[in-house]
Amino acid sequence: MTNVLLQAQGSPGPFGSMTTMIFMFGMIIVFWLFFIRPQAKRAKNQKKFIEDLQKGDKIVTIAGIHGKINQVNEDGTLSIEVSPGNYIKIEKSAISMDWTSQLNKGTTPPAK
Repeated sequence: MTNVLLQAQGSPGPFGSMTTMIFMFGMIIVFWLFFIRPQAKRAKNQKKFIEDLQKGDKIVTIAGIHGKINQVNEDGTLSIEVSPGNYIKIEKSAISMDWTSQLNKGTTPPAK
């Protein structure tokens, strides 16, 4: 009687657990491709962007403040000129890569 009940409940076939493992592995790969990898790539690009900042670059902070870099300090900060003669000191990490690139894209002369 118990054998009949076990067979009626549907014991996994010879590939039941292997199929589950393949499915789980596939889910991990999809998660990595669509979530982890793009985020790591974006972080790498942001770090390179911040390291390449130099005096005279026009920037936009994450708070929306527009300015021009006056001085790059060794302690990870920048002195930016927000209007003629007015300077503020900000952290390099407070610069928006997206907004700054949009600002600079609009001022770039067209290619010939």
